[in-house]
Amino acid sequence: MVYKVIIPAAGLGTRLFPATKEQPKEMLPIFSNTPHGDLIVKPVVQLVFEQLQDAGLREFCFVVGRGKRSIEDHFTPDNECIQTLEESGKNGQASDLESFYAMLDSSTIMWVNQPEPKGFGNAVLMAQPFIQNESCLVHAGDSCIISKNMDYVKKLLDSFERFNADAIFLVIEIKDPKQYGIVEGKEIEPGIIQVKNVVEKPEKPKTNLAIMAMYVFHPIIFKALKATTPGKHGEIQLTDAIQKLIEWNMRVYAVKLDDNYKHLDIGSPERYWEALELSYKQFCRKQTT
Repeated sequence: MVYKVIIPAAGLGTRLFPATKEQPKEMLPIFSNTPHGDLIVKPVVQLVFEQLQDAGLREFCFVVGRGKRSIEDHFTPDNECIQTLEESGKNGQASDLESFYAMLDSSTIMWVNQPEPKGFGNAVLMAQPFIQNESCLVHAGDSCIISKNMDYVKKLLDSFERFNADAIFLVIEIKDPKQYGIVEGKEIEPGIIQVKNVVEKPEKPKTNLAIMAMYVFHPIIFKALKATTPGKHGEIQLTDAIQKLIEWNMRVYAVKLDDNYKHLDIGSPERYWEALELSYKQFCRKQTT
């Protein structure tokens, strides 16, 4: 069973400057709904947390960097804010905050500081004292999946158990996958790929299967991360550590999501615009149905 989650949220977000010069990109808003169905905006990292909480996960380690204090502040309950909203007649927003705070109260949350931006893989490695010798789920703090049933976490966890995997992650077919980790492998059953090779942001991708930065790992991933040398810009990439697992003949799989699942990624201005558009369509439709 998997109980613990790592949410890396330490990237500088330079592609979204100047909006992210003082504000963490994970705190940028996308559209969502209140429990009453009202259309609202909330930080993408909050939506990530809520989806994982809804899937039954309760132990979280956020890896943050310098200037990310606003994430910790946002994840600290503020009952005065709820009272102010209620006094202003904004009961939908008040109810949404109450629901969020209830999730926080039922969770264990640890904060780990990554002093320098040394890569996504290094952020995961810094959470090892929290994970100890257990399997864990890793979910990027600046991207998420939306779908009708929001069941992608369950799909990933169920497949991890069923295949006794050492590593498993989500992939989606992308038209231009150059900005993602790319997967090569063999589809052993509908929607399940046995991974033979992974490459981080290749110039000439051999497939259009892009990794969605949502993974489940056996603790051997930490050994692989320690054995992974820094790449471009001196950063340790999680994709390179996964390739190390493949070279060690570990069991590495990917769960391919179909067109019913939409990937929201705010890593660049263009992708942030697409995330806003997709989330608006998703949650505005819920409001009118």
